[in-house]
Amino acid sequence: MKKKTLLGLVTVAGLSLTLAACSNNKPTETKNPDEKKEHHFSPTVKNQGEAIKGQTLEIAQVSSNDFTGIFSRTFATNTLDSSFFEPADEPLFTYDENLRVRDGAAAVKFDEAKKQVRLTLRDNLKWNDGEDVTADDIVFTYEVIADKDYDGVRYNNNIRNIVGIEDYHDGKADTISGIEKINDKEVVITYKEFTPSMLQGGGGVWSSVMPKHVFENIPVKDMEASDAVRKNPVSFGPYYVSKIVPGESVEFLPNEHYYGEQPKLDKIVMKKVPTASATASIAAKEYDIYSGMPTAEYTSWQNSEGYDILGQQQTSYNYIGFKMGHWDAKEAKNIYNPEAKMANKELRQAIGYAIDNETIANQLYNGLQVRANSLIVPAFTNLHDDSFEGYTYSPEKANELLDKAGFKDTNDDGIREDPEGKPFKINFAFRDGGDTAQALAEYYIQQWSEVGLDVELTSGRLIEVNSFYEMLEKDDPKIDMYQAGWSTGYDPNPTGLYSETSAFNYTRFVSEKNEQLLNALSSTEALDPAKAKQLYGEWQAYAFDEAYVIPTTYVYEVVPVAERVTGYDISRDLDHYVYADLGVTAEKR
Repeated sequence: MKKKTLLGLVTVAGLSLTLAACSNNKPTETKNPDEKKEHHFSPTVKNQGEAIKGQTLEIAQVSSNDFTGIFSRTFATNTLDSSFFEPADEPLFTYDENLRVRDGAAAVKFDEAKKQVRLTLRDNLKWNDGEDVTADDIVFTYEVIADKDYDGVRYNNNIRNIVGIEDYHDGKADTISGIEKINDKEVVITYKEFTPSMLQGGGGVWSSVMPKHVFENIPVKDMEASDAVRKNPVSFGPYYVSKIVPGESVEFLPNEHYYGEQPKLDKIVMKKVPTASATASIAAKEYDIYSGMPTAEYTSWQNSEGYDILGQQQTSYNYIGFKMGHWDAKEAKNIYNPEAKMANKELRQAIGYAIDNETIANQLYNGLQVRANSLIVPAFTNLHDDSFEGYTYSPEKANELLDKAGFKDTNDDGIREDPEGKPFKINFAFRDGGDTAQALAEYYIQQWSEVGLDVELTSGRLIEVNSFYEMLEKDDPKIDMYQAGWSTGYDPNPTGLYSETSAFNYTRFVSEKNEQLLNALSSTEALDPAKAKQLYGEWQAYAFDEAYVIPTTYVYEVVPVAERVTGYDISRDLDHYVYADLGVTAEKR
């Protein structure tokens, strides 16, 4: 079968097909559009100069969607909201080069034998209103998450591993027996099982803290909509939120009570910049830092005068998911429907083999995405298997699988019918993301049509992101298949995304074997690196075979930063909070 090209689709998207390989951030043109592009970025700014006083730094959050204005990680569910709170929202701990937990605002001590974690807050840690951050705040945060009226996503398998927390949630206990306040600065948390996730990403050790003195008189069911979350968030980071323009911008001022050195800037202003105007904005030097720049348009801004380009591969991936059941809120678990339209495993596998993610990553995203071979991202070097092939482009194999599954073109119109000979159409939900998203959606649909599958966009168009995720969460029957993405954070364990009790398991796929394999990843066996690699390999192979999701691409984070900026580092392995060091060495960009 003739290999399709993205040329027409990219032209529609208004993108350049000029290809560039990158070495030390210097682009080199190549005449071969199929040549694989490789990029080499630094995660740290070159400017090592001393910050000057009295300056304002402006950050662009590039997005096609508005942020919803939830300034609390306990309640936030999307990355954009979290980004708009970052300068103020310092976590309790940081991570080392292996993405394992290490001390930050709190010291973290693990005791595998006792199945305990001890958190010790810094003596001089204060909220921006001057109140001390105390052990009561930590305990209170867990009580909010475990409250029966809490409607967020943090009450997950990791949290339920805490001794006594389920009894508290069910109203059988007034306190969480596994969380003990030792003194005003120390808390010990006892778990049913000591899991690798505690070390690798703080699994079950929530890194965010809520100020009890602010929230204690607000009913849990009203917290998310309260002024304490929406208008006047209290935090202990280097800056605090001083002004909010809903859906548009947030201003931050230095937190005079910060435990570390006083911030170097007089103000940080963070604004939402539409994706469509981001390239023009950087050409006009409107902001110091651009977060979320469209990688599909990389060639149009990679040489922006006055900017360094920082980058690294993210701990995230894009994927194609399949709806196969529903979420039972009362039982707090996924209900798999073996009769669902997308329940046929060979159908799902064929859909994976029919798409050319290598070409998509190379042409549409200028090599700033790479084909994904599994659901464990490469950043977890000790667990990711580079040799695992995954779903490669093979329309021949796709056709073979569809034939085997009984999906055949019975009337010679080029479209396959279902195994009973009835018309078969797949409704495909795709998040709105401008021209690039439209081009990608069209290309996927085109490739599936090449193997005889009739696929059309749900509602006939791309779906606004917040509406898209609302439809997924509510298991909207108009969605058979969808394109989405996950940021895994620093914990490689996928249980929180794909288990029976995970609300984030939007596919609603459940099997006894999947639960067994996922549970093994959280076992004490997996504390041994060699055993962990084996167990993760077994789960990756099973997920590949069942194909309840098809990983498509791994993503690069690429951030243009004005040359006047100093102290900025997007590395994951930091021993401090990055905004504490942020400054500028000149008055103008």
